[in-house]
Amino acid sequence: MPYVPQDVLDRLTALERRVRQIEGRAQIRPAMNQILNGDTVIGEGGQLIAQAPGGTPVFTVGQTAQGDWGVALRREGGSWALSVGDDFESGGQMVRMFSRSGEVIVMDDAYADEFLGRPWMPLQMHPTNNRGRYTRSDYGTAWVGRGPIHNAVAWFSCQTYAGSGGAQVRLTLTADGSSRTVDEWDCGPDQWTSHTVDYPMDGIGFLDHVTFSLEHRAKTEGQQVETRLLSAYTHNTTSPEQAPTPPVTLAATTAEGAPHAA
Repeated sequence: MPYVPQDVLDRLTALERRVRQIEGRAQIRPAMNQILNGDTVIGEGGQLIAQAPGGTPVFTVGQTAQGDWGVALRREGGSWALSVGDDFESGGQMVRMFSRSGEVIVMDDAYADEFLGRPWMPLQMHPTNNRGRYTRSDYGTAWVGRGPIHNAVAWFSCQTYAGSGGAQVRLTLTADGSSRTVDEWDCGPDQWTSHTVDYPMDGIGFLDHVTFSLEHRAKTEGQQVETRLLSAYTHNTTSPEQAPTPPVTLAATTAEGAPHAA
């Protein structure tokens, strides 16, 4: 049979058939809503945002409009749930967990990298027989306690009554067999004296065990001294100046660029 070239109409018919085949295959291709292998990279700015039906961003990761990098989880109503980053005051990548009312209930410390920021942790302090009616002129322990340190700053509040001649009170800290005086103060005669101590835990690492001892003495032998401990706990730093100096071993490893072992 002799070869007869196709005319333009035949060619158009074949082209339409081919287009219909391609369209059909496109319709049966799996939806592009999964990443089964490989990485998805967001770099040089931008964010990945998941929104609730009402438009609230409930998950955000990437660079914020303020220029910080971090991760944010919000509740459907828009309140914060969890954030990593966005802590512009300290310039660090803090981790913070929020209550439904908006309060930060769990966080690391803004200025002391090693420590827990919140919650604040109580210090165990126990009374001794010397806490009241102590009459000697050398120091006797009124309250004592030992435990691990979670937050960067220790806070104490106490009241001391001194008889005639007045009294002295001091707070000591013992760690690794070495003791230091944290604070020492005078109490006037025949009155109650209130005092607070706010002490950065210099040289102490996270979860290091320390012993605190609250001691008092009568300036005049035989006069009564009584000390009441009202509160003792640790809390987060409130400024860069309040950050404690790190332990010697931690400072050495940090200077060398090695991670601190837990």
